[in-house]
Amino acid sequence: MNIFEEADAQLLPGFERRFIDVDGNLVLALTAGDGPPLLLLHGDPQTHLCWHHLAPKLTDRFTVVLTDLRGRGESHKPGHNKLRNAYTNRDMAQEQLAVMRALGYDRFSLVAHDRGARVARRLTLDYPDAVSQLVVMDIIPALDFYENSNAEIAQDYFYFSFLTQDYPVPERLIAGDPDGFLRLILMGLSDRAVRYDQLALKAYLTANTTPEAITAMCESFRAGYHIDRGIDREDRTSGKKITCPTLVMWGERGVVGKHFDVQRIWRAWCSQPQFTPISSGHFIAEEAPDDTLSALNAFLTLGGGRVRRAHQGG
Repeated sequence: MNIFEEADAQLLPGFERRFIDVDGNLVLALTAGDGPPLLLLHGDPQTHLCWHHLAPKLTDRFTVVLTDLRGRGESHKPGHNKLRNAYTNRDMAQEQLAVMRALGYDRFSLVAHDRGARVARRLTLDYPDAVSQLVVMDIIPALDFYENSNAEIAQDYFYFSFLTQDYPVPERLIAGDPDGFLRLILMGLSDRAVRYDQLALKAYLTANTTPEAITAMCESFRAGYHIDRGIDREDRTSGKKITCPTLVMWGERGVVGKHFDVQRIWRAWCSQPQFTPISSGHFIAEEAPDDTLSALNAFLTLGGGRVRRAHQGG
């Protein structure tokens, strides 16, 4: 049993592990529970394990699906391609939708943090019929982030500029101490140290300090700056909005809450927004799991999920 299987067995007991083939590429998915489908997407530099406090407590109401995003954890990791970035939010959103359809779900609820929330937002905008309700945690869209950036934000969120530099500049610099670099992000986005489960932390670092995973993270940030914000601008110009009920959560002690008018920004993107600040830093689900679970239980309804049993797979 490797570190990933050990962590799942201990932190997510009862969840079934499987790899979903999407166009010849494997995406890790874990499932458990009974009820309407609920997809949870993690952020950087983490894996599906970031939900270990919450996911088991949602299985009494939902069929919970946890995945590793493309480039993270045990999912496939495309390399750098100078002709086409494989890590746009749109590409990753299409892949997550394909995973859910392979599992038999046409329509589902979606809860996501950080990078996963960027993917979830794009999935909801591009495929509004697929998402019945959306929860995004501690992000603002790429266009708004870069439009509102200043010296203080650049200091606190330095890697939003560093990781966008041309391949392989950041990769080579991070290679000197990848563990230290990822720990800097995992511990540096709150006013106090995050008390991670040590097995989960070990899994995050093991999965995401490989050269392939570092390139994947850099490519995602490059896509955010060079591609995703342009897609956001097109949506803003056309008036495209998220139409399903949406809960926006953020850490009151984190960088997003410190620097951005979260409610103003998200009202411009959502027709039905609700807002819940959490007394935590950036890593809400692990810093304040009880408050986070309470907010999710209050917001998420049991309607809207559709299942195509004939197309279940894995």
